[in-house]
Amino acid sequence: VHSVQFMYGCELDTDGTRRGYMQYGYDGEDFLSLDKSSLTWTAANPQAVITKVKWDSTRAEAKSQTNYLENICIEWLQKYVRYGKDTLERKVSPQVSLLQKDPLSPVTCHTTGFYPSGVTITWQKNGQDHDEDVDLGELIINEDGTFQRASTLNVKPEEWKNNKFSCVVEHQGKTIREILTEDKIKTNYAPFPIGIIIGIVVAVLLLIVIGVAGYKVYQKKKGFKPVN
Repeated sequence: VHSVQFMYGCELDTDGTRRGYMQYGYDGEDFLSLDKSSLTWTAANPQAVITKVKWDSTRAEAKSQTNYLENICIEWLQKYVRYGKDTLERKVSPQVSLLQKDPLSPVTCHTTGFYPSGVTITWQKNGQDHDEDVDLGELIINEDGTFQRASTLNVKPEEWKNNKFSCVVEHQGKTIREILTEDKIKTNYAPFPIGIIIGIVVAVLLLIVIGVAGYKVYQKKKGFKPVN
């Protein structure tokens, strides 16, 4: 069993320049490629020479394919660009949040909902770029086609509280700057209410008292007397 592969493409520059290519492969290896300038075919190996000579003899195949690449293919390309214009030119700015699991955890600068995917996330300390103790996460695609990415600052709370740290996000020429302060941080962490803690301690002490009293009553009924 043998296989033949066919690959082609066309390009249209903003100045109107048109380019295209066409190639054939055989059993996974290059076979023939079209030279549009000379309307001939280039053989990639000796086995392709017979076909090259046959097609070059009339140049009908080369003319037909060149016309397709420079006209029909370009027309289709322009149609697809018009159809996909909204998607191709879509720009959505990122939503930036500062996240922290608990007061002792690192702080993460999380960006989401942006399109296209190109985004830069950096940290600054007192107005200067800060690259140390920073972990940049992988780019993740959301269900709606937008993207998200995060950068984590691994410094102790005392350091960022005593200095001015900022997360700087750049996307499509727009810069978003979030200054790291306690009131800007979003977290699911909630301190255990002191009332509940006191209640638990009282309940435990009460259980101990009840246990001791119960033990004494039990021993009294059994006629137990401690040995001096």
